[in-house]
Amino acid sequence: MQNLSLEKIKELKIKANNIRKNIIEMLYKSQSGHTAGPLGMADIFTYLYFVGMKYDKNNPKWEERDRLVLSNGHICPVLYATFAEIGYLKKEELWTLRKFGSKLQGHPHREFLPILETSSGPLGEGLSQAVGMAIATKIDNGVNKNIFCIVGDGELNEGQNWEAIMLGAKENLGNLTLIVDRNNIQLDGNTEDIMPLNNLRIKFGAFNWHTEEVDGHDFVAIHNAIEKVKEIKDKPSVIIANTIPCKGVKEWERDYRWHGKAPNKEEYELAINELSKIC
Repeated sequence: MQNLSLEKIKELKIKANNIRKNIIEMLYKSQSGHTAGPLGMADIFTYLYFVGMKYDKNNPKWEERDRLVLSNGHICPVLYATFAEIGYLKKEELWTLRKFGSKLQGHPHREFLPILETSSGPLGEGLSQAVGMAIATKIDNGVNKNIFCIVGDGELNEGQNWEAIMLGAKENLGNLTLIVDRNNIQLDGNTEDIMPLNNLRIKFGAFNWHTEEVDGHDFVAIHNAIEKVKEIKDKPSVIIANTIPCKGVKEWERDYRWHGKAPNKEEYELAINELSKIC
C-alpha cells in the first residue's frame, strides 16, 4: 500500500475546501437544496475523484473505469462541485443549480451529465443498482472495475438496501464497496431517535460484509480503508464514514435543520468567511 505524502494531503485539503466554498455559493444562489450532507462528504468525494477511482473525464464511458453510484442524490451539490474541481464542469455552470433547463438538477440526471452512472432520486435504490453493476462486472472477466456506492445513514431505513446487502454477500462481490455517510442526522432529527441503526459495523458483519470504519474527514484513514477494501476479493465491503454534517462551518455543524435548507445572505457570508480562513 502506497502512503499519501504530506504534499498530497495538503493538496486534497485545499481541494476539499474549494469544493465546500462552491457548495455554499451554489446553494445561496439557488436558494434551494441540501447543505449538511454535501459539506460533510466533501472529503470523501475529494479523495475518490483525485486518488481513489480510475476514470477519464474526457471519455466518461471508458470501459475500464470505476463506477460510482450516488444513491442519496440530494447531496448532489458536492458531486457537482467536485466535477468543477476536476475540470469536468465550468465553475460558472455551478450557479445554475436547480434552475429550469439546467443540467444540474436537484437530483443527478445522467441524460444531462454523461459522467454519471445513474440518475437518482428515490432513496434506497442505488445500492441495488450497484450490486447489479458488480455482478455484471464479475461476468465480464478480465476487466478490473471497482463499483462504489454512497448512501446516507438515514437512507438505510429503506428495506430495499438490506435485500441488496444480502445479495451482495451471496454473490461474493469483492468488487463492490459501499460507503455509508454516517452523520447521524436526517430530515427531521437524529437518526437514532427516528429509527435506530445502532452499530452498523456489527450489522454489516452479520451479513458477511468486510467492514471498515473511519473518520470521514481524515484523508489518511480514508486512503487506508479504500486501499484495504480493494484487496478484498471474496466479499463486498462497507466503509462506515463518520462525518460531521455541515463540516467546516462550526455554527451549523451537527444541526439536523441544515439537512435540507439553503443559507440566506447573512448565513452565506458567515460560511464563506469561515471557510476562507481554512485555506
